[in-house]
Amino acid sequence: MSDSLRNMTSVYLLSGDKILLLYRQGSRVVNDVWIGSAGGHFEKDELNDPEACVLRELKEELDIDKDEIENMELRYVTLRKTKGEIRQNYYYFANLKGSFDKDLSSNEGTCKWFSLDEVSNLEMPYTAKYVVDHYVSQGRNTQDLYVGVADGNEVRFTSMPDK
Repeated sequence: MSDSLRNMTSVYLLSGDKILLLYRQGSRVVNDVWIGSAGGHFEKDELNDPEACVLRELKEELDIDKDEIENMELRYVTLRKTKGEIRQNYYYFANLKGSFDKDLSSNEGTCKWFSLDEVSNLEMPYTAKYVVDHYVSQGRNTQDLYVGVADGNEVRFTSMPDK
């Protein structure tokens, strides 16, 4: 039996030492947990372009355009096998530009800013929890791209050099 693939993106917006999270409500896949600021599944024309997917999701979910963010970087790619699927997630982090002044709301749930020190206590989807905890403890102090594999007990990260 072959597993199906599910490719998804997520972006975490930062402003100073704060991170914007979304309390996702009404979803059939991820519900009643804190997730990234915006994200979702790839469209067919985005399969080789996760950045296009995450920018589309930012616009659809938060009405944020590319020119309103800066320093957007792919920082984590995770793999997890669950429920007959291999799930590959691309996690981006970006800063809102200093001139950003919109009130943020989402049609996917409730947006809230948290101190980076607060997020480890929040309920999140499995791989997202490991990504955010790793980012807070290590990733925010590097420019590395990390790859994480869920082994059933945890998500193990390794830095992926550009060689």
